[in-house]
Amino acid sequence: MPQRPDGRVRVPTERPGRHRLTRTPATGRPGFRDDIQGMRALAVLAIMVFHAGLSPYPGGFVTLDVFFVLSGFLITFLLLREIDRTGTVSLTSFYARRARRILPAATVATLGTLLATWLWLGVVEVRDTATDGIWASLFAANVRFATQETDYFAQDQPPSPLQHYWSLAVEEQFYVVLPLLLLACVLVVRRRWGGDRGTTRHAIGLSIAVMTSVSLLWSTHASTASPDTAYFSTFTRAWEFGVGALLALAAPRFAYLLTDRARNLLAGAGLALIVIACFTVTESDPYPGVLALLPVLGTGAVLVAGAEATGRPALVQRALGCRPLRFVGDASYSLYLWHWPVLVIATQHAGRDLRLGETLAMLGLSVLVALASWRLVEQPFRRPVLRLPRALVLYPLSVILVVGGSTWAVRWAEAPSGTLQPAITSADLDEGPGDEPVSEEPAVALVQASVVAAQDGTDIPSVLRPGLLDLDADRADLGGCEFYGTPFERCQRGDPDADRTLVVLGDSHGRHWIPAFEEMGFTTYYLVKSGCNPSLRDVAARDLSGDWEQCADFADWAREQVADLRPDLVVLSGSAPPGFSIDGEVRTDDLTARDTVLESYRETIDELTPLAGEVVVLGDVPRRQTLAGSCLGARGATLDDCLERPAERSLMMTEAMREATRGTSARFVPIDDWFCADDRCPAVVGDVITMRDKHHISTVYAAELAVPLAERIGIEIPTSVIEPATS
Repeated sequence: MPQRPDGRVRVPTERPGRHRLTRTPATGRPGFRDDIQGMRALAVLAIMVFHAGLSPYPGGFVTLDVFFVLSGFLITFLLLREIDRTGTVSLTSFYARRARRILPAATVATLGTLLATWLWLGVVEVRDTATDGIWASLFAANVRFATQETDYFAQDQPPSPLQHYWSLAVEEQFYVVLPLLLLACVLVVRRRWGGDRGTTRHAIGLSIAVMTSVSLLWSTHASTASPDTAYFSTFTRAWEFGVGALLALAAPRFAYLLTDRARNLLAGAGLALIVIACFTVTESDPYPGVLALLPVLGTGAVLVAGAEATGRPALVQRALGCRPLRFVGDASYSLYLWHWPVLVIATQHAGRDLRLGETLAMLGLSVLVALASWRLVEQPFRRPVLRLPRALVLYPLSVILVVGGSTWAVRWAEAPSGTLQPAITSADLDEGPGDEPVSEEPAVALVQASVVAAQDGTDIPSVLRPGLLDLDADRADLGGCEFYGTPFERCQRGDPDADRTLVVLGDSHGRHWIPAFEEMGFTTYYLVKSGCNPSLRDVAARDLSGDWEQCADFADWAREQVADLRPDLVVLSGSAPPGFSIDGEVRTDDLTARDTVLESYRETIDELTPLAGEVVVLGDVPRRQTLAGSCLGARGATLDDCLERPAERSLMMTEAMREATRGTSARFVPIDDWFCADDRCPAVVGDVITMRDKHHISTVYAAELAVPLAERIGIEIPTSVIEPATS
């Protein structure tokens, strides 16, 4: 976009002959849209306060839409001026300008974030941030984070310090297409109608209008049908840039007729729409979709109100163009780049939510770093230090720097520590933690020994199973039975020649036991769907927006399969979801969850008892309050740093499951003593990481528990199963 040396936006007027000749005040400059800088300032301040958790409004993320509309307006205005001046679009010059504008500051912020992650976070976070940095350097961060949003097993992970780069990726992906679209219109008109200016503008307007309309329709559909991916998608966001682009074409044709009063009313109404969006849109609403019209149309109103004005600006434009807002608007790009990683890294380093004073300090630090970046990196490259064609070298240079830094960080994360610490054993354990006697069960005794070792501050074993960097991918394989959508199909697993049948009914907490059940000599069917426990009713959608109809359909289908299979054993293994939809209201309180779990399990047990030889209810795993991978990978961490109490909610839900079996023929099988002793839960038992995240068992530990689990359930397992060494 055209920039003055001080960074403010220059939008030259198109109809100088029709402007009112009035005095230009000191606060404004003819030919420049200082009100746009003010809009940028308000948008970046609103999202910074929102990300810091200090906002009184729930929808601070809508201010990103303000940036998208402003960008579409300014970039299109630039391209239209170039077409008027030269009759074409120079793709080389356009992409070189974008490189000079975007890449230096973004590259420095990426490398700085990677360095800060290396200094203050663990090896897992370093590896993940390095991967995110590579995606960001390729302007594909939105694809990366959309994939993570749809990954149920990644949803417990803390946000990436580079997650905000998704919006830059969307913007640059759109700007790959926009100049090509305009150039195509120019060439078609030139060939068929001789390059008439009016016809060219009509062709461009029609093309952008079609693109905008299609994108808006798709956004409306996708935001409801696939909200996890729609938020990050360029296809659902293109219409927002398109609205700005259409205004760049249309606003000059009529905005000069507006009086000062009309401009004030229009701009005031636009700002009001953005404020309304901030206070009414929530993270659980389908977005962008129709709701995004509030900030988009609001921004468009402000753009029209300030278009084609000369002389003394109207009151709202003067307010938006005041010096403090202009200054913040000038630095808005650097502020956006730096505030998020500072807040995220500080929070993850603390291992808890930041206190108010800490949050304010981190915001202040992010401002100082951003201003330094703006002055020392962003501003110099905005000036013609590199001639435009040569500026294209910034693209490969940026990728090389980020990939090189990321590769080094990953190699450091994967390097052995150089120390040798053996696995924990229970061989010499005289008493358990809290002076409790040592259990006769080897698996339980090893947990007790691991708690004692952690309390003594023992170093983390040198070799962990699974490895820290393997935890993200450590999930039980369901093969072709992921049950993402209808029609559901039953898959046979285990021993196909076995004379006994096992059905596991549950959610991902049933799935994580697969490595254990696969060793028990059954023909097995895993009727498990992530986030959807078939033993429960009224499960709310994952985004807590209302009923989850697909989950209810899956639960009905799963019970029908049990009736058809008539298995020898049904194991109910699941957890309580974040919310339940009861009488049209989503409830997330623990009391409702406990009562619903109790009633639902009783109903399920009563329904399944006549259909199976035996029904067993497994207790839920004690939920960790911190990620084992982050804890174990922190610099200087010992086993004591990763020892913690289980979350109260998971204990409450397990007790409800136990109570549901009382007075029935179903048996309850507790499992908590394989994870905790004396109300303390170690991250490592022996040399095995017990949990891949906060509430899913690692596949290695599940396999280690195959024999103990079979014994507790009362299953006689084949002799081919080798009992793991537990001491």
